[in-house]
Amino acid sequence: MDKIIRIGMDTSKHVIQLHGVNAGEKPVLRKKMRRKEMVDFFTTCPPTLIAIEACGGSHHWARLLTSFGHEVKMIAPQLAKPYVKRNKNDAAEEGLCEAMSRPTMRFVPVKTVDEQAALMLISVRTRLIANRTQLANAIRGYANEFGISAAKGLAHVPMLLERVQVEKTVPELAQELFISQAEEYAELERKIADVEAKVKAWQRNDERSIRLNTIPGIGPIGSALLIMKTPAPELFKSGRQFAAWIGLTPKDHSTGGKMRLGGITRAGDEALRAILVNGATAVIHHARRSGKASRWLAELLKRKPPKLAAVALANKMARIAWKLMVSGETYSAQSGPASTRCAT
Repeated sequence: MDKIIRIGMDTSKHVIQLHGVNAGEKPVLRKKMRRKEMVDFFTTCPPTLIAIEACGGSHHWARLLTSFGHEVKMIAPQLAKPYVKRNKNDAAEEGLCEAMSRPTMRFVPVKTVDEQAALMLISVRTRLIANRTQLANAIRGYANEFGISAAKGLAHVPMLLERVQVEKTVPELAQELFISQAEEYAELERKIADVEAKVKAWQRNDERSIRLNTIPGIGPIGSALLIMKTPAPELFKSGRQFAAWIGLTPKDHSTGGKMRLGGITRAGDEALRAILVNGATAVIHHARRSGKASRWLAELLKRKPPKLAAVALANKMARIAWKLMVSGETYSAQSGPASTRCAT
């Protein structure tokens, strides 16, 4: 009865805690180890079922432990937390061990090193864009101190810098600082273009991403992000569940048979949700300028303001994307799969 059947592992930078149970669900292993000690332990340990919280470095540990012959189950933090008892000194690994035994528990697929590299590419792009936005706002603020302003949009920042350089009222010291910022801004633009070129190259070599790219509002970056960020589309029972995982469904405060819906939950990945909403906003802007919109979108815009309509359209785009990822179908606007059949 002392044979370990499940182990919950709480990882950290230096110290790792283990909690193992036998067939009678009694704890038979409680250890705190350093990283090397943990590797040596699992090298000699018989093949065991191991639960790890899906966090930083967890995919590396899952790949390593799998190579030792163990079966690793990764659990999202929000799904493991209910099993951690409160007001007691119970460690997180005990909750992981219990959560893994639940028959309805959903697990996070382990990513390969290539998938991790692709995700790193997206993260680098996000950071560079944030740095560019921060620098553009700083340039506008500094220029405004000298009475120089420009229209909204990143496209006007280079022109603003050119105006500053020829403006005689700007002192020499400020001119030098603006030149330095102009060089930094140009370097960020170059790095962003280089990273986006790599993302698009990755997208062109992935068959699923190519199919997602055909959905209106989901461009190369959005389709690549959907493939990289989605753990496994078949884990979701429906497109609605997938949209809820992204955080594009309203909060439900219903009770006593009365429907009370709030704003979107904002659960899931922020970058994925943002790029879907941005793509939906672009579709709505194009539809309003051209006067060409689907019947569903046209009726929605009559009832709702553009921002709410953009979230609703992003929800629909997510459900369509899920359908294409699961079924392997190709998007077609003629027969209406984008508005009816794929939106389930």
